[in-house]
Amino acid sequence: MNPRTLSQLLQDLEAQLTTEKVSVSQLMETFHERGFGFFLFFLALPAALPLPGLGINMIIAFPMLLLTFQQIMGRQTIWLPEKIKRRNISSNVLKKMIKVAMPWMIRLEALIKPRLEFMTHGLASKIIGLLGFLMALSVLFPVPLTNTVPSFGIVLMAIGILMRDGLSVLVGAIIGTAWVIMLVSVILIFGPEGVDLIKETIKSFLPG
Repeated sequence: MNPRTLSQLLQDLEAQLTTEKVSVSQLMETFHERGFGFFLFFLALPAALPLPGLGINMIIAFPMLLLTFQQIMGRQTIWLPEKIKRRNISSNVLKKMIKVAMPWMIRLEALIKPRLEFMTHGLASKIIGLLGFLMALSVLFPVPLTNTVPSFGIVLMAIGILMRDGLSVLVGAIIGTAWVIMLVSVILIFGPEGVDLIKETIKSFLPG
């Protein structure tokens, strides 16, 4: 039996938004064992957009570190402190997010499908967690736009977990890991000046 598609997951979520607010706990129940994929996707997507100056790297990185650490430990479902689970999110905000995301999810479904499923669970899940943890650490790095590439890697891996698509997981892992290796190498070789080198390189690719 194939897993629910990305658009079906969003439709199921929207159907539950019958009150003014929804708790984090309710979202966890909706996605259950696929919660890691959903919450990592939800957290990483804004940072994966190449928009400078959002200042959200600190906000999203710590929750991603918590989630990926639990993946490393082999948890099948997410653990969160009760205080966080009781927090509420505006249903209107979620509905707007779903409205914007739905067309993109439908397009993605043409490319994303169940395959290489062994890469989305078991030991592979722990490896995904380790790589995601390293990518989330690099998101904390205080250089403009350096959160984009590792966050995009996490997004692809999260989609792979949601859709049981090992190829998406593999591509995301390669992109994010290559970025982490490059970042660490530049800093080790050039020291503090490496930070300026990264900044100037990124600026050279920006318009204007």
